[in-house]
Amino acid sequence: MNAQTKSLPTVFDVQRIRADFPLLSRTVHDKPLIYFDNANTSQKPLSVIEAVDNHYREHNANVSRAVHLLGEEATTAYEGARDKLARFINATSSNELILTSGTTQSINLVAYSYALPRLKAGDAILTTVMDHHANIVPWQLVAARAGAIVKPAPINERGELIVEKYVEMLTPDVKLACVTHVSNVLGTVNPVREIAKECRKRGIPLLVDGSQAVPHRPVDVQALGCDFYALTGHKMLGPTGTGALWARKEHLEAMPPFFGGGEMIREVRFDGTSFAEAPHKFEAGTPNIAGFVGLGAAIDYYESIGFEAIHAWEQQLLAYATERLREIPGLRLFGEAKEKEPVISFLIEGAQATDLATLLDLQGVAVRSGHHCAHPLMQFYQVPATLRASLAFYNTREEIDAFVTALLKVRKLLM
Repeated sequence: MNAQTKSLPTVFDVQRIRADFPLLSRTVHDKPLIYFDNANTSQKPLSVIEAVDNHYREHNANVSRAVHLLGEEATTAYEGARDKLARFINATSSNELILTSGTTQSINLVAYSYALPRLKAGDAILTTVMDHHANIVPWQLVAARAGAIVKPAPINERGELIVEKYVEMLTPDVKLACVTHVSNVLGTVNPVREIAKECRKRGIPLLVDGSQAVPHRPVDVQALGCDFYALTGHKMLGPTGTGALWARKEHLEAMPPFFGGGEMIREVRFDGTSFAEAPHKFEAGTPNIAGFVGLGAAIDYYESIGFEAIHAWEQQLLAYATERLREIPGLRLFGEAKEKEPVISFLIEGAQATDLATLLDLQGVAVRSGHHCAHPLMQFYQVPATLRASLAFYNTREEIDAFVTALLKVRKLLM
């Protein structure tokens, strides 16, 4: 059984959980902080902060380069984080998991090491209108080199992927398909298993951007059936500059290294260099060791609570926040998919998103305004920007009430 789905307490004690997050006790502009920017980055529990601090105080050394005790301890902790992450997403082996700085690096690795050598003029890469720029721009860069194109699959007004259109677009010219698991703007959960099944029928590899899924729901890469899965650590309670790419073994074996340097080699000679086995052949240079120690602690924290409880609480918060926001005159919601994670994008008639966010900050409320690295999605809805409130399991109904009160107040100031 996946460790994320183990049995859990029947009562979700959010106040006890909040006590584990030091930053949540801050005041901002003399107001209690309400942090609703979790899709941007999550807050960190004390156990993660202490793990990073302890690493630097007690175990700081480089990995895989020394036989002294500190080097062994650092290597054990770093590789231990890889093992934890592999179990967390149910990879068959930790050797399928490349540790990266985050989803952006992970996708670029696939773009240059897997896609570019296989692309030729007339080929295509399929993505969607709702995808983050990190799952669009790398494909455009390698496609331009090869004379290929990037095709976007459409969505409907509710912010749902039109799956039958996506499947129709899996034509023979498509050499790689891509999709976000959960939209960072709309919260929409895409049917990855169904998409992966259709891709397999056609022999088309599928890459999934899992940045916004992993913090909210159990992820089982074997069950999903995709070929590549990218994730980001700082959105799932871990330090910034951490993330991973999971890939099927046969792809990793066939892919050449993207970065060259130390520790990704077997032997270097001027008449030819041989490389280490995956995943290490993709991990040149000194990694973010302390960051991954912290990410390992973040996984421990998730597993101490369990995703059954986390998901249930977050869905309650999503439903309540959506209900309360509907009470605000002139408010337009973006993204009303049947299956969503707790991300709510909206605008208020007559008010600019940035103005609303700035005034909300003065009320102690942290939300995101802008295009959210999703220009094509903004173009679809014909708006320059939205306001986004993204929730996490340490948020509360009381915070939602205070947020709505603050939003009504700033709305009056702008009307």
